[in-house]
Amino acid sequence: MSPARRTVRPQSYALVYALAAMLLVLAHGPILSTPYFWDEIGQFIPASLDLFQSGAWIAHSTVPNVHPPGLMAWLAAFWHIFGYSIAGTRVAMLLIAAFGTVATFLLAIELGRRTPGAPAFTAVALLAVSPLFYAQSMLAQLDMPAMAFTALALLLFLQNRFRDSAIACVALVLMKETGLVAPLVFGCWLAYERKGERSARAALWYLMPVAALCIWIIILRRATGHWLGNSEFAHYNVLYPLNPVRLAFALLRRMYYLFIGSGHFIGTLALAWAWRRMPIFRDRAWRVAAAFAAVHVVAVSATGGAVLERYLLPVLPILYAAFAISLRALLPRARNYALAALLACLIAANFVNPLYPFPFENNLAFVHFVGLEQRAATAVSVTPGTIATVFPMADALRRPEFGYVSTGRQPIVLHDFQRLAVEKLLNNRPDMMIVFDTTWDPLHFADSGFTAWLLRRYYGYEPPMTPDEIARLLNMRVGRRWQSAGQKMALLLRGRPRGALTLNSTAKAAGEDQRAELAAPPSSEASHARATCQSRVTVTVETLSASAVSSMLSPPKYRSSTTRALRSSSF
Repeated sequence: MSPARRTVRPQSYALVYALAAMLLVLAHGPILSTPYFWDEIGQFIPASLDLFQSGAWIAHSTVPNVHPPGLMAWLAAFWHIFGYSIAGTRVAMLLIAAFGTVATFLLAIELGRRTPGAPAFTAVALLAVSPLFYAQSMLAQLDMPAMAFTALALLLFLQNRFRDSAIACVALVLMKETGLVAPLVFGCWLAYERKGERSARAALWYLMPVAALCIWIIILRRATGHWLGNSEFAHYNVLYPLNPVRLAFALLRRMYYLFIGSGHFIGTLALAWAWRRMPIFRDRAWRVAAAFAAVHVVAVSATGGAVLERYLLPVLPILYAAFAISLRALLPRARNYALAALLACLIAANFVNPLYPFPFENNLAFVHFVGLEQRAATAVSVTPGTIATVFPMADALRRPEFGYVSTGRQPIVLHDFQRLAVEKLLNNRPDMMIVFDTTWDPLHFADSGFTAWLLRRYYGYEPPMTPDEIARLLNMRVGRRWQSAGQKMALLLRGRPRGALTLNSTAKAAGEDQRAELAAPPSSEASHARATCQSRVTVTVETLSASAVSSMLSPPKYRSSTTRALRSSSF
């Protein structure tokens, strides 16, 4: 028999939430003003600004897609109350992250009710120092809010508060459409248990989130003519991932991240040791949690062209609760050593990049990348002339709201830095060109052996040109180079004709961009391009694969029917 649940006063919940929010804001204090990163620029901030500035629920400054408007509504409401600012956006997201932290704590208590000690505190500590959670908790993206509402919905389900759980699922699916997995699992579980008419009626509550998501999709269909917002999105996220090879490797990546990467192998070993020794893992609560986690992992692997680790955030509260409870099966000294090692690995993973390709947003590498973008934007902002580059740098230069420039510029947008795309500039060379690493691959896995064949065969990957190769091809020169924690960016100049960047102006830009560096210590999903009409913006959204390698096995980019490339947002 599980111990009876104690009644907790609402004031206690409010106090715990306030403490969690304060700690998260303080922990992110040095980087709260970090300009927007990648998919924030490509999709979520433009869509939120459309709602904030013009009341448009269907985005018009970026390509609309099936992502529900929950996050955009939250940010627009926050900006209406406190005013628009980048730091304000970060705080708004951290408030949701604090809610998710509290929900994780309560869920861990529920899952470990027959476990001695205080594994819930351990679970929250693991989540708090997890590099994925720490980075995503301040980014204006969908997966961290999805994690928060998933933890709440699962907690309420395990407490047999099915109506409240279904309401939480409504909020979940209005944050992210793949959140539909949770109500489907819960409803099917109740139907499977067959505990009479009452159980069947309880299962009907989980039709509410299904109806809410259907209403949003109908509204989107009426506004755009497409059920998922645009046809490229549908193909990229529904059909493309179902290739057996791509699906298999997506699942392998999910398993690696959950059970091996970032020191998780320590928790996995403890879980394997405790699995048969702790009967708690055979309780109904853990069977429900495990069923949801398994279905979610399969769902985000089979839908969504990008293979991004942030899609696994809704599973992390369950995973860390399992690790925390499993550690109780070890002897005290072994338990303390294992916990210390796991915490140390997670903390180190915030700052130390893996040796294989990974999305910058998985840890503080994204802060380094943003810092390089700031320096390059400052260098070109003081100089007239045409600029060529790729997403996300191109979008960073367009709108001052993104935090990089005081006056927007309209760059020439390349699809990527592959030779085929760069050669298109031969007849219209820009005055300046910003070239940078779009992926992390220090050991050059993508350029050799089996990996190179695999990426070319199934993901259409071709290696990008280096700054020096582009400079030789376009008869330009490398005027500036920047480097931060292994990431590189370069500014190419078109000789020194009239109006081009001179040595003096280069020096001036260098001084200014040094002053513009991030105050914080340095640490996918979108790609965006202007269409032929300036009033029409098309955006490629939501994949870190500026090359396929960025998300290790990300697919090739899609080209739109416009004159620019269009790569659609993934689930």
